[in-house]
Amino acid sequence: MTISSSTTLLPKRRIGTKGPMASVLSLGSWHIYDRMDFSDSVAMVREAADHGLNMFDVGVYGFPGHQPPVFTDVLFSAIIRAAGVERDQYLLSSKLWLEGYPEQSLRAQLENALFRAGTDHADIAVLGDLRKDGIDLRRLVLDLAELEESGLLGCWGVNNWSAGNIQALLDIAAEEGVNGPQMAQLKYSLSRRSIADGEPFAALFRQGLTMQASDVMEGGILAGKLNPGREVGRDPGSIRDRIIDSFPGIKALSSDLGTTPAQLCIAFTLTHPANATTLFGASSVEQLRSNLAAVELVERVGSDELRRLAEPFWADKGVVSPEGP
Repeated sequence: MTISSSTTLLPKRRIGTKGPMASVLSLGSWHIYDRMDFSDSVAMVREAADHGLNMFDVGVYGFPGHQPPVFTDVLFSAIIRAAGVERDQYLLSSKLWLEGYPEQSLRAQLENALFRAGTDHADIAVLGDLRKDGIDLRRLVLDLAELEESGLLGCWGVNNWSAGNIQALLDIAAEEGVNGPQMAQLKYSLSRRSIADGEPFAALFRQGLTMQASDVMEGGILAGKLNPGREVGRDPGSIRDRIIDSFPGIKALSSDLGTTPAQLCIAFTLTHPANATTLFGASSVEQLRSNLAAVELVERVGSDELRRLAEPFWADKGVVSPEGP
Protein backbone atom coordinates (compact mmCIF):
# COMPACT_ATOMS: atom_id res chain seq x y z
CA MET A 1 0.00 0.00 0.00
CA THR A 2 1.40 3.40 -0.98
CA ILE A 3 0.13 5.83 1.61
CA SER A 4 1.42 8.87 -0.25
CA SER A 5 -1.13 8.33 -3.01
CA SER A 6 -4.24 10.43 -2.54
CA THR A 7 -6.31 7.61 -4.05
CA THR A 8 -5.21 5.02 -1.47
CA LEU A 9 -7.61 4.58 1.44
CA LEU A 10 -6.81 3.25 4.88
CA PRO A 11 -8.20 -0.19 5.71
CA LYS A 12 -11.17 -0.34 8.04
CA ARG A 13 -12.03 -2.61 10.95
CA ARG A 14 -15.27 -2.96 12.86
CA ILE A 15 -15.51 -1.56 16.36
CA GLY A 16 -16.82 -4.39 18.54
CA THR A 17 -19.75 -6.38 17.20
CA LYS A 18 -22.28 -3.52 17.06
CA GLY A 19 -20.09 -0.56 16.18
CA PRO A 20 -19.23 1.08 12.85
CA MET A 21 -16.37 0.37 10.48
CA ALA A 22 -13.50 2.64 11.50
CA SER A 23 -10.27 3.42 9.73
CA VAL A 24 -7.33 1.63 11.34
CA LEU A 25 -5.93 5.05 12.25
CA SER A 26 -7.91 7.76 14.04
CA LEU A 27 -6.99 11.38 14.67
CA GLY A 28 -7.08 12.85 18.17
CA SER A 29 -7.61 16.44 19.23
CA TRP A 30 -5.99 16.80 22.67
CA HIS A 31 -5.54 20.62 22.55
CA ILE A 32 -3.93 20.23 19.12
CA TYR A 33 -6.26 22.57 17.27
CA ASP A 34 -5.75 25.19 20.00
CA ARG A 35 -2.10 25.38 18.93
CA MET A 36 -2.45 25.27 15.14
CA ASP A 37 -3.17 27.88 12.53
CA PHE A 38 -6.76 27.40 11.40
CA SER A 39 -5.92 26.98 7.72
CA ASP A 40 -3.27 24.39 8.58
CA SER A 41 -5.82 22.47 10.64
CA VAL A 42 -8.28 22.47 7.76
CA ALA A 43 -5.63 21.23 5.35
CA MET A 44 -4.63 18.44 7.73
CA VAL A 45 -8.18 17.23 8.33
CA ARG A 46 -8.90 17.34 4.60
CA GLU A 47 -5.75 15.31 3.94
CA ALA A 48 -6.76 12.77 6.57
CA ALA A 49 -10.21 12.36 5.03
CA ASP A 50 -8.74 12.00 1.54
CA HIS A 51 -6.74 9.01 2.79
CA GLY A 52 -9.83 7.39 4.26
CA LEU A 53 -9.20 8.31 7.88
CA ASN A 54 -12.79 8.52 9.04
CA MET A 55 -12.60 8.60 12.85
CA PHE A 56 -11.96 11.82 14.77
CA ASP A 57 -11.62 11.79 18.56
CA VAL A 58 -12.98 15.07 19.94
CA GLY A 59 -13.71 15.74 23.60
CA VAL A 60 -14.50 18.58 25.98
CA TYR A 61 -11.19 18.70 27.82
CA GLY A 62 -11.27 20.56 31.11
CA PHE A 63 -13.63 23.28 32.30
CA PRO A 64 -14.05 27.07 31.99
CA GLY A 65 -10.90 28.83 33.15
CA HIS A 66 -8.80 25.74 32.47
CA GLN A 67 -5.43 26.20 30.80
CA PRO A 68 -5.05 25.70 27.90
CA PRO A 69 -8.47 27.22 27.15
CA VAL A 70 -11.22 24.70 26.53
CA PHE A 71 -12.15 25.16 22.89
CA THR A 72 -10.30 22.57 20.80
CA ASP A 73 -13.61 20.76 20.19
CA VAL A 74 -15.33 23.99 19.13
CA LEU A 75 -12.52 24.62 16.67
CA PHE A 76 -13.00 21.12 15.29
CA SER A 77 -16.63 21.92 14.43
CA ALA A 78 -15.42 24.76 12.19
CA ILE A 79 -12.43 22.84 10.84
CA ILE A 80 -14.43 19.83 9.67
CA ARG A 81 -16.93 22.09 7.89
CA ALA A 82 -14.21 24.17 6.26
CA ALA A 83 -12.52 20.96 5.12
CA GLY A 84 -15.72 20.01 3.30
CA VAL A 85 -16.15 16.71 5.15
CA GLU A 86 -19.86 15.93 5.45
CA ARG A 87 -21.22 14.43 8.66
CA ASP A 88 -21.99 11.09 7.03
CA GLN A 89 -18.37 10.85 5.88
CA TYR A 90 -16.75 10.69 9.31
CA LEU A 91 -17.16 9.10 12.74
CA LEU A 92 -17.17 11.30 15.82
CA SER A 93 -15.70 9.78 18.97
CA SER A 94 -16.66 11.85 21.99
CA LYS A 95 -15.76 11.66 25.68
CA LEU A 96 -17.94 11.23 28.75
CA TRP A 97 -16.46 11.86 32.18
CA LEU A 98 -17.51 10.08 35.36
CA GLU A 99 -16.12 12.41 38.04
CA GLY A 100 -19.49 14.17 38.43
CA TYR A 101 -21.73 11.21 37.61
CA PRO A 102 -24.59 10.60 38.35
CA GLU A 103 -25.25 14.13 39.64
CA GLN A 104 -24.20 15.36 36.21
CA SER A 105 -26.08 13.15 33.78
CA LEU A 106 -24.44 11.53 30.80
CA ARG A 107 -27.17 13.03 28.61
CA ALA A 108 -26.33 16.57 29.73
CA GLN A 109 -22.65 15.96 29.09
CA LEU A 110 -23.21 14.48 25.68
CA GLU A 111 -25.68 17.14 24.57
CA ASN A 112 -23.16 19.82 25.56
CA ALA A 113 -20.35 18.03 23.72
CA LEU A 114 -22.48 17.66 20.59
CA PHE A 115 -23.53 21.32 20.74
CA ARG A 116 -19.90 22.36 20.90
CA ALA A 117 -18.86 19.97 18.12
CA GLY A 118 -21.69 21.18 15.89
CA THR A 119 -23.48 17.89 15.37
CA ASP A 120 -26.51 15.98 16.62
CA HIS A 121 -24.97 12.61 17.46
CA ALA A 122 -21.74 10.84 18.36
CA ASP A 123 -20.86 7.56 16.69
CA ILE A 124 -19.05 6.40 19.80
CA ALA A 125 -18.53 7.83 23.28
CA VAL A 126 -15.60 6.75 25.43
CA LEU A 127 -16.11 6.79 29.19
CA GLY A 128 -13.20 8.32 31.09
CA ASP A 129 -11.16 6.51 33.72
CA LEU A 130 -13.03 4.92 36.61
CA ARG A 131 -11.40 6.96 39.38
CA LYS A 132 -13.87 6.44 42.24
CA ASP A 133 -15.68 3.58 43.93
CA GLY A 134 -19.41 3.25 44.26
CA ILE A 135 -20.55 4.02 40.73
CA ASP A 136 -23.71 2.06 39.93
CA LEU A 137 -22.59 0.15 36.84
CA ARG A 138 -26.10 -1.09 36.07
CA ARG A 139 -27.43 2.45 36.02
CA LEU A 140 -24.47 3.47 33.87
CA VAL A 141 -25.19 0.75 31.30
CA LEU A 142 -28.88 1.64 31.19
CA ASP A 143 -28.17 5.37 30.88
CA LEU A 144 -25.93 4.66 27.90
CA ALA A 145 -28.55 2.37 26.37
CA GLU A 146 -31.05 5.21 26.64
CA LEU A 147 -28.67 7.52 24.77
CA GLU A 148 -28.33 4.91 22.03
CA GLU A 149 -32.11 4.51 21.86
CA SER A 150 -32.58 8.28 21.58
CA GLY A 151 -30.21 8.50 18.61
CA LEU A 152 -27.66 10.69 20.37
CA LEU A 153 -25.12 7.88 20.51
CA GLY A 154 -24.17 5.04 18.22
CA CYS A 155 -22.15 2.91 20.64
CA TRP A 156 -19.76 3.31 23.56
CA GLY A 157 -16.50 2.20 25.06
CA VAL A 158 -14.27 2.80 28.06
CA ASN A 159 -10.84 4.29 28.67
CA ASN A 160 -8.30 2.36 30.77
CA TRP A 161 -10.80 0.32 32.79
CA SER A 162 -9.81 -2.98 34.36
CA ALA A 163 -10.75 -6.23 32.68
CA GLY A 164 -12.95 -7.16 35.64
CA ASN A 165 -14.97 -3.97 35.47
CA ILE A 166 -15.41 -4.29 31.71
CA GLN A 167 -16.62 -7.86 32.17
CA ALA A 168 -19.12 -6.57 34.71
CA LEU A 169 -20.43 -4.10 32.12
CA LEU A 170 -20.77 -6.86 29.53
CA ASP A 171 -22.59 -9.12 31.98
CA ILE A 172 -25.02 -6.38 33.01
CA ALA A 173 -25.72 -5.48 29.39
CA ALA A 174 -26.46 -9.12 28.57
CA GLU A 175 -28.83 -9.39 31.54
CA GLU A 176 -30.65 -6.20 30.54
CA GLY A 177 -30.80 -7.03 26.84
CA VAL A 178 -28.94 -3.88 25.78
CA ASN A 179 -25.62 -3.20 24.10
CA GLY A 180 -22.50 -3.25 26.23
CA PRO A 181 -19.13 -1.63 25.58
CA GLN A 182 -17.77 -2.17 22.10
CA MET A 183 -14.27 -0.82 22.60
CA ALA A 184 -11.61 -0.41 25.27
CA GLN A 185 -9.25 2.51 24.78
CA LEU A 186 -5.97 1.26 26.27
CA LYS A 187 -2.43 2.51 26.60
CA TYR A 188 -0.61 0.32 24.09
CA SER A 189 2.84 0.83 22.68
CA LEU A 190 6.26 -0.71 22.17
CA SER A 191 6.77 -0.15 25.89
CA ARG A 192 3.34 -0.74 27.46
CA ARG A 193 1.95 -4.15 26.49
CA SER A 194 1.17 -6.08 29.64
CA ILE A 195 -2.51 -5.14 29.82
CA ALA A 196 -3.60 -5.40 26.20
CA ASP A 197 -1.47 -8.50 25.57
CA GLY A 198 -2.52 -10.25 28.80
CA GLU A 199 -5.05 -13.04 29.28
CA PRO A 200 -7.71 -11.00 31.15
CA PHE A 201 -8.19 -8.75 28.12
CA ALA A 202 -7.74 -11.64 25.68
CA ALA A 203 -10.86 -13.14 27.29
CA LEU A 204 -12.74 -9.89 26.62
CA PHE A 205 -11.52 -9.72 23.04
CA ARG A 206 -12.83 -13.26 22.47
CA GLN A 207 -16.29 -11.93 23.39
CA GLY A 208 -16.12 -9.33 20.63
CA LEU A 209 -14.69 -6.33 22.47
CA THR A 210 -12.12 -4.44 20.41
CA MET A 211 -9.31 -2.09 21.36
CA GLN A 212 -8.35 1.43 20.45
CA ALA A 213 -4.62 1.79 21.04
CA SER A 214 -3.80 5.16 22.62
CA ASP A 215 -0.77 6.97 24.04
CA VAL A 216 1.22 5.01 21.48
CA MET A 217 4.22 7.37 21.59
CA GLU A 218 4.25 8.01 25.36
CA GLY A 219 3.57 11.70 24.90
CA GLY A 220 6.20 11.93 22.15
CA ILE A 221 9.00 10.23 24.12
CA LEU A 222 9.03 7.16 21.88
CA ALA A 223 9.21 9.46 18.85
CA GLY A 224 12.32 11.16 20.22
CA LYS A 225 10.96 14.00 22.35
CA LEU A 226 12.69 12.80 25.49
CA ASN A 227 11.78 15.91 27.48
CA PRO A 228 8.25 16.71 26.28
CA GLY A 229 7.12 20.22 27.06
CA ARG A 230 3.46 19.30 27.41
CA GLU A 231 1.41 17.13 29.73
CA VAL A 232 2.12 13.41 29.43
CA GLY A 233 -0.30 10.71 30.55
CA ARG A 234 -0.08 8.69 33.74
CA ASP A 235 2.84 6.31 34.24
CA PRO A 236 1.53 2.92 35.43
CA GLY A 237 4.37 0.91 36.92
CA SER A 238 6.65 3.99 37.11
CA ILE A 239 8.56 2.84 34.05
CA ARG A 240 8.97 6.15 32.21
CA ASP A 241 12.71 6.35 32.88
CA ARG A 242 13.10 2.86 31.42
CA ILE A 243 11.13 3.98 28.37
CA ILE A 244 13.40 6.99 27.90
CA ASP A 245 16.48 4.78 28.23
CA SER A 246 15.11 2.44 25.53
CA PHE A 247 14.86 5.14 22.87
CA PRO A 248 18.36 4.69 21.36
CA GLY A 249 17.49 1.07 20.61
CA ILE A 250 14.15 2.05 19.12
CA LYS A 251 15.87 4.66 16.97
CA ALA A 252 18.42 2.10 15.78
CA LEU A 253 15.72 -0.44 14.90
CA SER A 254 13.77 2.23 13.02
CA SER A 255 16.87 3.07 11.01
CA ASP A 256 17.44 -0.61 10.19
CA LEU A 257 13.85 -0.85 8.92
CA GLY A 258 14.11 2.34 6.88
CA THR A 259 11.42 4.08 8.88
CA THR A 260 11.04 6.56 11.75
CA PRO A 261 10.46 5.88 15.45
CA ALA A 262 6.96 7.39 15.19
CA GLN A 263 6.04 5.15 12.27
CA LEU A 264 7.42 2.13 14.12
CA CYS A 265 5.34 2.99 17.19
CA ILE A 266 2.12 3.21 15.20
CA ALA A 267 2.89 0.17 13.07
CA PHE A 268 3.47 -1.98 16.16
CA THR A 269 -0.01 -1.25 17.50
CA LEU A 270 -1.57 -2.35 14.23
CA THR A 271 -0.18 -5.85 14.76
CA HIS A 272 -2.55 -6.53 17.68
CA PRO A 273 -5.42 -8.66 16.32
CA ALA A 274 -8.06 -6.97 18.51
CA ASN A 275 -6.98 -3.41 17.74
CA ALA A 276 -9.71 -1.79 15.66
CA THR A 277 -8.06 1.62 15.39
CA THR A 278 -4.97 3.41 16.68
CA LEU A 279 -5.37 6.93 18.02
CA PHE A 280 -2.65 9.48 17.39
CA GLY A 281 -2.22 13.24 17.25
CA ALA A 282 -0.69 15.30 14.47
CA SER A 283 -0.11 19.02 14.16
CA SER A 284 0.83 19.34 10.49
CA VAL A 285 0.08 17.74 7.13
CA GLU A 286 3.65 16.45 6.98
CA GLN A 287 3.37 14.75 10.38
CA LEU A 288 0.02 13.25 9.39
CA ARG A 289 1.46 11.82 6.17
CA SER A 290 4.38 10.34 8.05
CA ASN A 291 2.06 8.65 10.55
CA LEU A 292 -0.16 7.26 7.80
CA ALA A 293 2.90 5.56 6.29
CA ALA A 294 2.95 3.21 9.31
CA VAL A 295 0.34 1.07 7.55
CA GLU A 296 2.78 0.39 4.72
CA LEU A 297 5.45 -0.60 7.25
CA VAL A 298 3.25 -3.38 8.65
CA GLU A 299 2.65 -4.72 5.16
CA ARG A 300 6.34 -4.53 4.25
CA VAL A 301 7.81 -6.11 7.39
CA GLY A 302 4.90 -8.27 8.57
CA SER A 303 3.06 -8.32 11.88
CA ASP A 304 4.86 -11.33 13.37
CA GLU A 305 8.28 -9.94 12.55
CA LEU A 306 7.46 -6.51 13.95
CA ARG A 307 6.30 -8.06 17.19
CA ARG A 308 9.47 -10.14 17.41
CA LEU A 309 11.69 -7.11 16.82
CA ALA A 310 9.75 -5.06 19.40
CA GLU A 311 10.13 -7.61 22.21
CA PRO A 312 13.23 -5.98 23.83
CA PHE A 313 11.34 -2.70 24.33
CA TRP A 314 8.50 -4.19 26.43
CA ALA A 315 9.15 -2.10 29.54
CA ASP A 316 6.15 -3.02 31.70
CA LYS A 317 6.53 -6.79 31.35
CA GLY A 318 6.12 -8.35 34.77
CA VAL A 319 5.63 -4.89 36.30
CA VAL A 320 2.03 -3.95 35.51
CA SER A 321 -0.82 -6.35 36.22
CA PRO A 322 -2.54 -7.56 33.03
CA GLU A 323 -5.87 -7.06 34.82
CA GLY A 324 -5.48 -3.32 34.31
CA PRO A 325 -6.24 -0.38 36.60
